[in-house]
Amino acid sequence: MAESLRLTPVVTTSAPRRLPIGAERIGPSSIHVRVWAPDHPTVRVQIDDVAWPLEPEGNGYFAAEVPGRAGSRYGFLLGADTKVYPDPASRFQPDGPHGLSEVIDPTAYEWRDTDWPGLIREPILYELHVGTFTEDGTCAAAMAHLDQLATLGITAVQLMPLAEFPGTFGWGYDGVGLFAPSHLYGRPDDVRRFVDHAHEVGIGVILDVVYNHVGPDGNYLRAFSRDYFTDRYDNEWGDALNFDGPRCGPVREWVLSNVAYWVQEFHVDGFRLDATQQIFDASEEHLVAAIARTAREAAGPRPVIVTAENEPQHAKLVQPVSAGGYGLDAIYNEDFHHSTRMALVGTHEAYFTDYRGVASEWLACARWGVLFQGQHYSWQKQPRGTPGLRLPRTTCVHFLENHDQVANTDRGRRLVDLARPADLRALTALLLLLPATPMLFQGQEFGSRRPFLYFADHESPLREDVARGRRTFLEQFVRLRDQAIHDGQPLPHESSSWRQCQLVRDPEDPQQAAWLALHHDLLQLRRDRPRTAGSHLLDGAAADATLLLLRYFGDDDTDWLILLNAGADRDVAPLSEPLIAPPAERTWLPHWSSEAYVYGGQGEMAWSNGHWPVPGHALIVLRAAPIEEPTA
Repeated sequence: MAESLRLTPVVTTSAPRRLPIGAERIGPSSIHVRVWAPDHPTVRVQIDDVAWPLEPEGNGYFAAEVPGRAGSRYGFLLGADTKVYPDPASRFQPDGPHGLSEVIDPTAYEWRDTDWPGLIREPILYELHVGTFTEDGTCAAAMAHLDQLATLGITAVQLMPLAEFPGTFGWGYDGVGLFAPSHLYGRPDDVRRFVDHAHEVGIGVILDVVYNHVGPDGNYLRAFSRDYFTDRYDNEWGDALNFDGPRCGPVREWVLSNVAYWVQEFHVDGFRLDATQQIFDASEEHLVAAIARTAREAAGPRPVIVTAENEPQHAKLVQPVSAGGYGLDAIYNEDFHHSTRMALVGTHEAYFTDYRGVASEWLACARWGVLFQGQHYSWQKQPRGTPGLRLPRTTCVHFLENHDQVANTDRGRRLVDLARPADLRALTALLLLLPATPMLFQGQEFGSRRPFLYFADHESPLREDVARGRRTFLEQFVRLRDQAIHDGQPLPHESSSWRQCQLVRDPEDPQQAAWLALHHDLLQLRRDRPRTAGSHLLDGAAADATLLLLRYFGDDDTDWLILLNAGADRDVAPLSEPLIAPPAERTWLPHWSSEAYVYGGQGEMAWSNGHWPVPGHALIVLRAAPIEEPTA
C-alpha cells in the first residue's frame, strides 16, 4: 500500500520550487524543469527549439536548470524517441493538448483579493460551464455576470472542469492536462481574473476536477511511464490511475500537486471531485482523503470546501478522518434529485425506478440526507449506500438540475419545459429552504429554456464510438429509444450540440424576470430562517403522500411553518398533526407563497380563524406572530 504523501518544496541550486513537477521560472532567463519518466534512460527538454539534457535523480525523476523565460514553448524528448511530448504538469497548452507547453509565471499576476476571507458564508452553489455560460464561452465573458449572481444570493460558483481537453468544445471531463486551464476559455491569467473578481463581489470559486481517469485523446502519460495506470481495477472510462500499486508515489504526487496548484496559484476555494467511486485506492490514506487534506494545507487559514460526486453515496466520504472517514464537506444527494424529478415529470424507469416522488421521501431527505443508506436498491439489485443518520444535514448537496441529469434525460430539455410551472416553483422553494447545501444549474435561476446536451469534439473513430456509447447509455430509458428522437438530435461531436446550449439572457422577458424574482426572494428567505441558539432546528411530518410539513423553531417562539402541497387545494386547520399548531399565544400569518402573482402564480390565499387554506401545487411559508389583542 502507498504511504501518505505530503508535498514538500523541491530545492534547486538557485531557488526553491513551488511544486515538485513541471517547468518553473526561477530567474529572468532561467527555468527549472522536473519530470517523472522512469521508463527512459535519458530525457531532454526542448525549449525555444534548443534541446537540453536533464539530470537523472535516480528515482525516475529528471531535472535541470535551463535557459528560458515566461512564454517559452517547450516539450520533452524521451530516450531515442524523436517526438516532442507536452509536459504532464504543463501550466498552459496554447495550441491544445497535442502542442507544446508554455512556461507560465504565476507571480506576474497582481492579486487584489488580499482581504478575501475564504468561503465563510453558507455555500449556495451555482454550477456553470464556461463554454456555454455565455455566447463567447470564455472566462472573461463569464466574469461579467458574477455581479448578477452575487445580487441573486449565490455565494459560490462551481466551474465544470477547466483542465485542457481536445477539440474546440466539450464538457471537460475528458481532460488530459490537469494543470493547464483550457486555452479555449482564455489564458491562465484570465482564470485568475475571474477568481479575483468573484472574490471582489463576495463569491467563492469551486473547481470541478477529474481524478478518476484521463481522457483518451491527447493523453501522453504512458509515453513517460506505464505506471501512471493499472489494470488491477475496472474503470468505467478506461484505464484506472495507479494510486496504490508499484511506483504509485509519483502518480499520487501528480494529483496532489495539482490540488495544491489550483489553491495556491489560482486562489480557488475548493473542489468538486468527479465520480469518486472510480478512484481506486487501497492505501493507508485514501487519495480522496489526501486531496481534502492537501487542499486545506495549501489554503492555510483560508477555509476551503471539498465535495464529491459518489454514485453509491457512501457516508464514509463525509465522516471525520478521526472516525475513519475521508473528511469531505459534502456529497451530492442524487436521491433528492430522483425523487423530485419523479414528482415533477413522472419519470419512473431506469435509475428513477426506486423513487415515488412523495412527501415522505422529501421529509427523509430533510431529516437524514440521502434516502438509501444500505437498504436494497432494486435498479442495481443490491444494497446501496451506507448508514449516515448522524451526519450533519449540510453534508448533502441538493439540486433539481445539474449537467449530468439535464443531459441524461429527455434530450437535454430543462425542467421549465417539462414540469407544471406551479410544481417547479414549489419544489424550487423546497430545494432552497431545506437545511442541505443547495445548488442551481446555470440558467435555472431565470428559467432558461436552452437545453444542455452532451457534447465533445473528438476526431474519428473516437467520435463515432462516443456517439454510440452515448446512445446506448440513454436507451436505459425506454422513452428515449424512439428513433425519431435520435433522428432529430445532433450528435455529440456536431457543433450545434454545443451552440444550442449557450445561455440567452433577455432582461425584457417577463418569464425570465419572474423566475429571477422567485430565486432572489427564496435565497433571501433562506438567509432569514429562524434559529434556535444560533442553529437551525428543523422537524417535520408527511401528513400524506402530497402534503409535507416542515417547522423551523426560532428563539422566543419565532417559528416558521413550511407547507408543501403537491396535490389539490386543501384546508389544513383540522389536521391531526401537532407541528401545525402555532406556539402559545401566537398565530400563523402568511409570509411567502410560491403562488404569488409576481412569480407567475395564481395568487395567494388568505388565512383566517379556523380556515387555513393551502393552495394546490404550491409551497407556502407561515410565521408565528403574537395574537392581536381585541380592541375595546
